[in-house]
Amino acid sequence: MITLEALSRSHGSRVLWKDLDLAVEAGRTLALVGASGSGKTTLLNCMGLLDEPDFGRILFEGTDLTRAGPGRRRRFRRDHLGYLFQDYALVENATVRANLDIARRRGSGLDHERALERVGMAGRARERTHHLSGGERQRVALARLLVKGPSLVLADEPTGALDEDNTGAVVELLHRMSREGRAVVIATHDERVRDACDTVLDLGPSRNTVVGAGSGKPLEGGDHGSEG
Repeated sequence: MITLEALSRSHGSRVLWKDLDLAVEAGRTLALVGASGSGKTTLLNCMGLLDEPDFGRILFEGTDLTRAGPGRRRRFRRDHLGYLFQDYALVENATVRANLDIARRRGSGLDHERALERVGMAGRARERTHHLSGGERQRVALARLLVKGPSLVLADEPTGALDEDNTGAVVELLHRMSREGRAVVIATHDERVRDACDTVLDLGPSRNTVVGAGSGKPLEGGDHGSEG
């Protein structure tokens, strides 16, 4: 799915990661862990073509994205990439439905109703997002991913502001996306999220190593809907 070859990045004189080799296959979850400032978000942004590495290559399904022009990069982000932000990245004064409309394209993922049902937000399409709790906003952001139907999901601290129940629900939904054939990469400080992933990568200038695998099982808990 997505492969990093000898990827390196520095911030000023500080090395974030060097000669990083990594492959994330469809149907797998990867947790990026490390101290604050270790470059987890920077790596996600490089994978999503929102930032650039200093050296190395990023390949998606065999295509070298680091050499791609603006048009190919836009198509990659439009057709294949889904990004889940810690701050939700919703249009706050718009309705839930309007936020889902942003992601909709022909032949992509679920329709609005099924997406909202899956994340436990059925019947709430007309509500304005600024009236929702943090956990509900993150569920709307997840529903937006389901509507888009990306093959690669990048999640930056998706549970950082959530309580235990909502954390369990979000992680279970991300795991369901991976079981449906998507590659899912999660930057996290949360040990519960880390332990639920298939593989764990510890980032740092002298590490950049796969330090182990989690259970590959979603967390227990979380009150969310199901879509049959």
